[in-house]
Amino acid sequence: MNTPITGSTSGGGSTFEPLRRFLDVARGAGLRISATESIDAIRALEVVGYSDKAFLKDALGLVLAKTPEEKVLYSEAFERYFRRDGFSWGGDNSSESEAVSPQDSGARMMSPLAQMLERNDRAGITAAVEGAAVVVGVQNIRYFTQTGLYSLRILQQAGLRELEDDIDALRRSGSPDDLPRAQRLSAQLEGLREAVRTFVDGQLEMFGREDAEQFREERLKTTRLSGITQRDMARMRALVRQMARKLATRYARTRRRKLRGQLDVRRTMRRNVGWGGVPFITHWKQRKIERPRVLVLCDVSGSVAEVSQFLLMFLYALNEALADIHSFAFAGSTIDVSDVLERQLVEEAINSILEKIGFQSSNYGNALAEFEKTWMHLVTPKTTVIIVGDARGNGANPRLDVFNRLSLKSRRLIWLNPEHPFSWGTGDSDMNRYMPFCSLVRVCNTLEHLDRAIGDMLKQQC
Repeated sequence: MNTPITGSTSGGGSTFEPLRRFLDVARGAGLRISATESIDAIRALEVVGYSDKAFLKDALGLVLAKTPEEKVLYSEAFERYFRRDGFSWGGDNSSESEAVSPQDSGARMMSPLAQMLERNDRAGITAAVEGAAVVVGVQNIRYFTQTGLYSLRILQQAGLRELEDDIDALRRSGSPDDLPRAQRLSAQLEGLREAVRTFVDGQLEMFGREDAEQFREERLKTTRLSGITQRDMARMRALVRQMARKLATRYARTRRRKLRGQLDVRRTMRRNVGWGGVPFITHWKQRKIERPRVLVLCDVSGSVAEVSQFLLMFLYALNEALADIHSFAFAGSTIDVSDVLERQLVEEAINSILEKIGFQSSNYGNALAEFEKTWMHLVTPKTTVIIVGDARGNGANPRLDVFNRLSLKSRRLIWLNPEHPFSWGTGDSDMNRYMPFCSLVRVCNTLEHLDRAIGDMLKQQC
C-alpha cells in the first residue's frame, strides 16, 4: 500500500515548499537540476499532488533523472526525504502513570514544554520541536560542526529556558513531591536533547550532503598523497577522474578556440557579397595544434610511490586530451608499464606495477642509463617528458650526461618532486644537479599540485 504524503507546509507558507526543499536535497545528492527542470517539477506536482508517494516519485523521476546513475541518486534522495524521518520522541512511559498535574499538587503553573514532558505528550513534543526547527531554519545546516548550535537553537525555541527554570523551582520548593518530579523532568530533558541531536543529524544528512562532500574533497585535494588513508582511496580515485575530466574539457575548449585562428578577411568578404558585405558568414585562418605526446618516468620506490600512482591515474584519465602516453616505472631498474596500463584498469595496473618493482631503493643513474639504452628512440622533439621523483639516488652516479641528452632531445622536461625545496640538495638528493636541465621543476605532493602541474603542461601545448 502506498504511503500518503501530507502537503503540510508549516512555516513554509507555500504548497510547493516541501518540493523546493526536496530539490535542494536532490542537488546535494549529486543530481544536476536546472531552473527549467525545477519548473517542470512544480508542474508535475500540480498534476499529481502529494497524496500518492509512488505516483509522485514516478512523476518527478521523469522530470529530474536523466541517466541511469542519476535515477539511482534520485531514488535514494526521494526515499530519504519523503519517508518522513522527522523528529522522533520516545519519552518515558513510566511518567504517564506517575505524572502529577500542577493543579493537583498546588505547584506553580509549569511551562508548556514541561507539561508535555510530564504528560509524555509525544505528538505535542514532536510538533513543538519540528515547529522550532522551521523557525530556526534547520534546513540551512551545511556542516557537522553546526549540529550542536542548531540543536541548542531548536531547544531554546521550543522552551528550554522555561523548562530549566521549572526544574530549578521544583528542586528549591522543599516539597517532598516536587523533587521526584524535578528528577523525572531532568531525565526527560536529557532524552529530549539526544532526540533533537539525532533529528539535526538527519537534517544534515539531507540538506548538508553537498557542502560536506565539497568540504571533504577540498581537504583531500590539499592532503599529502603519502598520507592518504585506505578509507579515502576510493574517494581520491573518483576525485582524480573528476579533476581530469574538468581539465580535459577546459583544454579542449581552449584548443578549439585557438584552432579557429585569425579572421580571413578576404574570404569572408567574398562569401558575403550577396548581403552587401555584411559578414553573416565568417571564415577563419585555421592552424594545426597537435595534442601533446607525453612520456612519464615514475619513481616507485618507497618514498615516492604514492605520488607516482596518482600521477598515472591522472594522466590516463586525460586520454582525450593527450595524443599518446608512454609510461615507465623505475626504482633500482626501469621497466615499460605502458601495456599493462592500457590493458587493465588503471587502479589494478598500478597495483601490479607496485608489486613487481615498487617500494625498492632508487638508483636514478642506473634507471636513466637503462632508459637511454632501450627506449631513448621514443623521445622526439614533440615529446614532453615528465619525471616524478625525489631525486635521491642513494649516493649512486646520477648520470647527468644521460639526463642532458634526454633534455636536449625532448620538447620539454618537467620534474615533479614531492619534497619541499628546502630538502633539495641535502643528503643524497641530486635535485639541484638535475634542475639546470629541466624546463620546469615543481613541488608535487597533493592532488592540487598535480592538477596545476598538468594544467600548465596542457596550456603550454596550446
